[in-house]
Amino acid sequence: MALKLIAAALALACATAHAAPPRGYPADYQHIVDAARTEGKLVVKSVLSNKAAAPLVQDFMRMYPGIEVDYDGELGSNEMDAWVREHDGKAEGADVVWSSSMDLQMELVKEGYAQAWHSPQADKVPAWANYRDLAYGTTFEPVAIVYNKDLVQGDQVPRDHASFARVIRDPRFKGKVTAFDIEKSGVGFMFAAQDLQHYKEMPALLRSMGAAAYQPSPGTGNMLTKINSGEYLIGYNVMGAYAMSRSQADLPHLGVVLPKDFTMVLTRVTFIAAHARHPNAARLWTDFLLSAHGQKVLGDAVKLAPIRADVDAEVSQARLLREINGHVRPIAVNLDLTGPIQPQRHEELLHSWKQAVAEGGN
Repeated sequence: MALKLIAAALALACATAHAAPPRGYPADYQHIVDAARTEGKLVVKSVLSNKAAAPLVQDFMRMYPGIEVDYDGELGSNEMDAWVREHDGKAEGADVVWSSSMDLQMELVKEGYAQAWHSPQADKVPAWANYRDLAYGTTFEPVAIVYNKDLVQGDQVPRDHASFARVIRDPRFKGKVTAFDIEKSGVGFMFAAQDLQHYKEMPALLRSMGAAAYQPSPGTGNMLTKINSGEYLIGYNVMGAYAMSRSQADLPHLGVVLPKDFTMVLTRVTFIAAHARHPNAARLWTDFLLSAHGQKVLGDAVKLAPIRADVDAEVSQARLLREINGHVRPIAVNLDLTGPIQPQRHEELLHSWKQAVAEGGN
């Protein structure tokens, strides 16, 4: 069910208030604020859960009373992509689409599902995270190796991709290695595509995964829970932000490695729907999400590192960069991401992945 957060009491208390543009915005931005309040609603479709996104939604409504936010973060990335296509231009369609499956997002952009908006915050976003003002990256999330730190210790803790491939050939890891099921997970497939394109030793790593009889998983939460319990010992290409957050909250046995040879970095891509019924409210949300204030909420309350390097938050880009120690490989927001998901290339990549795994298992 969609999270419908309606700031009724706040709207009543602030009924006579005049929401002003944030400091530093163009003078005519007031027209957007006024138009958004007239629209009175914003529909956001996302893969970030309702619970996780609640601080952002609540903060936005405090800033712009009178705008009802209908936030839905209950679908997976593949399901959300299909939903957007089905509901585009319809009354129940989204105003904003926000997802970690960067390739699916960019395919929607390529096909015309997004409208351009030059945010007043655009110059604060890295060039690699802004595609022609049509799609913006919002977070800085490392892709990690996660292990049970009580059961995997010493030289069995991998520090890079090569040592991961070596470590999991130890018989004790047989059936105890996990990774995304790339046939069912959109973000898992994207990580696989990036690895096969940019890491020349990936076939050897996959053969090691085959030798270890790795267990495909539907999502990060499943992997983290089973690694923490000891059912699995180690996980490959896991969403690092979730792992770090949960290791400090409710899964104390998790250890997180940001590989020293290179660490991929994901950014959640947001865009305003081409047929948004509340376009001005969507612009306010986009600017809020990219603002220093919104980015700090992401880092402090949502526990996702901001895309902006100038924001000091509890989870910050600067701290992650120190851990990665310069070997960072951001996944750029551009149409190159859409190549591997075209039908023929998609099948070829799946075949290559399965073949290498099968060779290792023989």
